[in-house]
Amino acid sequence: MPQLEFDVITLGHGSGGILTNQLLESGVFDLLKNPLLDEHHDGAIFEWSGRTAFSADSYVISPIFFPGGNIGELAVHGTVNDLAMCGAVPQYLSLSFILEEGLTMKEFWEILVSIRRAAEKAEVSIVTGDTKVVERGKGDKIFINTSGLGKIHPQAHISTKNIRVGDKIIVSGPIATHGIAIMSVREGLEFETTLTSDSAPLNHTVKALLDEFGMDIHLLKDPTRGGVASVLNEVARDSRLGVNLFQQPIPVLDEVRGACELLGLDPLYVANEGVFMTFVSAKRAEEFVQKLQTLEYGQHAAIIGEITAEHPKQVVLHSRIGGKRVVNMLVGEQLPRIC
Repeated sequence: MPQLEFDVITLGHGSGGILTNQLLESGVFDLLKNPLLDEHHDGAIFEWSGRTAFSADSYVISPIFFPGGNIGELAVHGTVNDLAMCGAVPQYLSLSFILEEGLTMKEFWEILVSIRRAAEKAEVSIVTGDTKVVERGKGDKIFINTSGLGKIHPQAHISTKNIRVGDKIIVSGPIATHGIAIMSVREGLEFETTLTSDSAPLNHTVKALLDEFGMDIHLLKDPTRGGVASVLNEVARDSRLGVNLFQQPIPVLDEVRGACELLGLDPLYVANEGVFMTFVSAKRAEEFVQKLQTLEYGQHAAIIGEITAEHPKQVVLHSRIGGKRVVNMLVGEQLPRIC
């Protein structure tokens, strides 16, 4: 961490003057340096062509440090994953900070370091951004706003319009882990094993699948806020088809299941940050799962449902004991401020 004049963020760091310059030069620009960011221009200038995905997001998670990560790497992962769900290969990100007066320099530096690590792992460049400071009590330590650009994979054609009856629904890993990891900090829950967020960059995994399965991948979704249940309801609504969801194969960690029972939460509605859902043609679904299980972040992948012409616009859960129930869209906010 560089030696700075102040140990905490002050309003002067948002003035545009000496303190702002010191904060950026000794922190952001130095740590995240690359040829485009090094221009210190109002934006990034580069050549671009072809089919493109563009995404924007904001991160207001509380607490800003949580088991397995912090708001900085979450911002990178979330933006990269949004692009990957479009079938894109992420390349460039913008990064803007809203800092609250009183945030410690140590906390800000840790967040910056994690941002650099996350960007390096995802192989993306942060090429432009902004920093603002608000008065104490007007924020919650730090908010982050991002945008991302990526070129669409040549074999990708990702759209709800591609969904067909018989398509298999595949989840890449255990669900509800991120939301419960956040909740465990807020509620002081303790587990026999350390429960950490599943926050991760999924772009390399998705690219490997697109390389091999291409047009058989009809849709990609990351079940963040609202969880798996909300994604499936959106797909059922937009495709005007039905979803059969099978409870037995849905991967959920034992400690997550236990915490959900304790807190009265349904894992289907809890947020994820390192899990994606894929809607794949039935003829290649088994092969797809086998491939995904060999890739990073896909070891526990499973087929959890299928698209049906029955009960259009509805998601029906088939329970372990043979019962059925309709799974509706999340009403209200089950876990606030989880991303």
